[in-house]
Amino acid sequence: MSKEKWDSSNIPSQNGKIVIVTGSSSGIGYEAAKVLASKGAEVILAVRNLSKGENAQKKIKSFSNEANVFVMELNLASLSSVRKFTENFKSRYSSLDLLINNAGVMIPPYSKTEDGFELQFGTNHLGHFALTGLVMDLLTATPGARIVNVSSAAHKYGNINFEDLNWEKRKYSAWKAYGDSKIANLYFTYELQKRLKKSGSKLLVTAAHPGWTATDLQRNSGFFEFMNIIAQKTEMGALPTLRAAIEPNISGGEYFGPADWMEWRGYPRLVQSNKLSRDEAISNKLWEVSEGLTGVNFKL
Repeated sequence: MSKEKWDSSNIPSQNGKIVIVTGSSSGIGYEAAKVLASKGAEVILAVRNLSKGENAQKKIKSFSNEANVFVMELNLASLSSVRKFTENFKSRYSSLDLLINNAGVMIPPYSKTEDGFELQFGTNHLGHFALTGLVMDLLTATPGARIVNVSSAAHKYGNINFEDLNWEKRKYSAWKAYGDSKIANLYFTYELQKRLKKSGSKLLVTAAHPGWTATDLQRNSGFFEFMNIIAQKTEMGALPTLRAAIEPNISGGEYFGPADWMEWRGYPRLVQSNKLSRDEAISNKLWEVSEGLTGVNFKL
């Protein structure tokens, strides 16, 4: 894979493609949705806050008059909302070319989802796990379809404690819980790709991380507001996700991130996640636990 300065000009026409981007009312998700819509894809902004989603929709349409963009409500911290979203989506669409699992929460005070899961693990991992499983039939039936899971360099301090997934026995560390949710995104990527290949499916799953990008995610940390002075713009931060979404000639399980300075900045390239994220025993266990917690079984 070449080391060129890959950007949105490398993306061919996406005419006729149906795309879901979660968490697309701002930040990286918004930028990815904007670019894909400008390339001709029909993009669904899957968002928790409908008014913010509608504002994002207006901005995208002002950027690209022909943009085909729709807003649908999705709260990943609620499994009933995930199910309702997929029912609504399937009532309108019979195919799905690209699912970008981008939405996330980062280092909030301790709280739980509607279903009783620690907020970051429940939203960033379990919500997307359930969503993916519920639209899997459309993805596997759509030729050339792809899933992109947005992780983070923070996966490097993730270490999932299966005895205390909801942090009820330990003193809560928002940072460690965030790292757990981000390594979970990678376990999910690698395990799903492995299972798809075993089933004979040609559906591809990739992952990406944005490096150090100025987004609303950092609002819970004053230090990060300061660090945003040196952060790259969201247009750059979205490029690894976009490359993971459309890069040709890959086999699945690839991970894309910025090329420069500790993977904090720069144009996207193939990168490597840490050794722990590649542990197949953990990824298999997490898969089984996730199916049990969400009640969503992947029929591969």
